Amino acid sequence: MAVLKHIKSRNADYSAAIDYLLFQHDEKTGKKILDEFDRSILREEFYMDGLNCDPLSFDKECQITNARFHQNQKPSEIKSHHYIISFDPADASECDLTGEKAQALCLELVKKIFPGYQALVVTHTDGHNASGNIHTHIVINSVRKYSADREPYMSQPHDHEAGYKHRSTDKFLKYFKQEVMDMCHREGLHQIDLLQPTEVKITQAEYMAKQSGQEQLEKINQKIVEDGLTPTSTVFQTQKQYLRNVIDACAALSDSFEEFHSKLLEQYQISVTEHRGRYSYLHSDRQKRISERSLGTRYGKQHLEQTFLQKNPMAVLYIRSHLRLVVDLQSNVKAMQNSAYARRVKITNLQQMANNIMYVQEHGIATQQDLKNQVLSSKTELEKLQAQLTRHTADRKRINSQIHYTGQYFANKDVYSQFVKSTFKGKFRKEHASEIQAYEEARDWLKSFYPDGNMTGMKMLKEQRSKLQAKIDSEKKSIQSLKEKLKELETADQNVDAILQMQIPEPTQQKTKSKEYER
Repeated sequence: MAVLKHIKSRNADYSAAIDYLLFQHDEKTGKKILDEFDRSILREEFYMDGLNCDPLSFDKECQITNARFHQNQKPSEIKSHHYIISFDPADASECDLTGEKAQALCLELVKKIFPGYQALVVTHTDGHNASGNIHTHIVINSVRKYSADREPYMSQPHDHEAGYKHRSTDKFLKYFKQEVMDMCHREGLHQIDLLQPTEVKITQAEYMAKQSGQEQLEKINQKIVEDGLTPTSTVFQTQKQYLRNVIDACAALSDSFEEFHSKLLEQYQISVTEHRGRYSYLHSDRQKRISERSLGTRYGKQHLEQTFLQKNPMAVLYIRSHLRLVVDLQSNVKAMQNSAYARRVKITNLQQMANNIMYVQEHGIATQQDLKNQVLSSKTELEKLQAQLTRHTADRKRINSQIHYTGQYFANKDVYSQFVKSTFKGKFRKEHASEIQAYEEARDWLKSFYPDGNMTGMKMLKEQRSKLQAKIDSEKKSIQSLKEKLKELETADQNVDAILQMQIPEPTQQKTKSKEYER
């Protein structure tokens, strides 16, 4: 699958980027590899293009742009942004992805994502440590050189006006990741959902540390084997990976946070604390805590609390919450456990009610009205997206007709020209009836579609269709995701109503709504 990485740089020497992209470097040390004459060695295979600049004079042109807009004059300012699109290693062997094709795909993507910016686009095929992983580097000057047409996702002046600096916001990265996913799906490449939080987060730094540590461990083990002994460990673990393993082990045996904390401390001398709704862990060999964010969502408060609650769902009744709706739901469920309801409230009912409280807590829904407002806004958004998809589908059908008749017109144009010039037109028409009929059909259709006679070229039509198809694919995914969200909200809304009215929610209610939207 393709993944997207982002690096900010305050280095004012833009030539360093060119140097790294063109010449071989040691991926571990970052140092340039030299030949026997201390000369730089070109990378064996690379593809390079420039956007709004000559790639070999990228450094000088960026400095001119900075001076023109009086930007990037301070050492603390971010001078450039470096994005890396790394394709799945299997794309080369299974999907016929080449460095040249990756370069072409990413160049078109950069033109769309970074209009008006000076950019270097360079594709390498060697990967890290000669892994063969195809990846594309995108280095942009942080200052936009030219103003760009405003797109729907552009809400601020810095998104499209010249002289403003690029901001790699969460909103922008979400848009970028979606475009990368759409590109890979369109080209039939392997791809995962980049918009979902990473369950196990392995940074580049941790990956390199693991590689280096494994090499050192193997050297040590070789000496141990030579001495006639057996190594105690053959696989190197980073501190983060060690934490992940022991957290998994303790979470599997714990029914509550307190029990989880106790097992980590007693068995592994690891303490865990909660701060601002997140867990952080202190390894016995460290002085600085490691946050759940740096480990992955699997090791965060939300995931682990769900793990504990699945073992003891009614523990959710006793979690402390600042949300008024959660408190009200907890109170009513507790009341339903008295003798009047005891016979009717089954374990499955309690599980369902607990799940509903967890949903309200996780999504930060403060009041019952907030929940109903979310249901209404999701319905409105879904209807809007469906109407938009209908329009775009109709546009695609129209463009397909244009492509069909334009192709039919030009494919038979020569034959029709011969027919017009022929002496024996009846005989010629009889011999070429199908071609002439096809030409006349296409001609008449095109005349009615282009009353002014200005036809759109085939290349332009295919580009329009390609862009439209990408929009349609994206809208279909958004609609499916929104349908699932709406179904969850409607189920929660029904169950909240039932609990607040001191009624037992019916399990069948989960499947009765949203049918009118599943079209």
